[in-house]
Amino acid sequence: MRVFGLLGLVLALLIVGLLVKKQVEGSAAPQLPGSAGTPAASVRDQSQQIQQQFKQSLDAAVQAPRKMPDE
Repeated sequence: MRVFGLLGLVLALLIVGLLVKKQVEGSAAPQLPGSAGTPAASVRDQSQQIQQQFKQSLDAAVQAPRKMPDE
């Protein structure tokens, strides 16, 4: 019984490791168009863009009306 538990744990860690590896390989950030500056400037621009997108999506989620259950 312990063998199955250990085997399941190893299998789960293997799957998570493969998914993390796939995410890291797929998240290579493309250069922003028009940013011919230093790499630090493009990282800063990307960071600000991500922050703005997050803020916009958060604002949209907060302002969206919630469906109330019928009672």
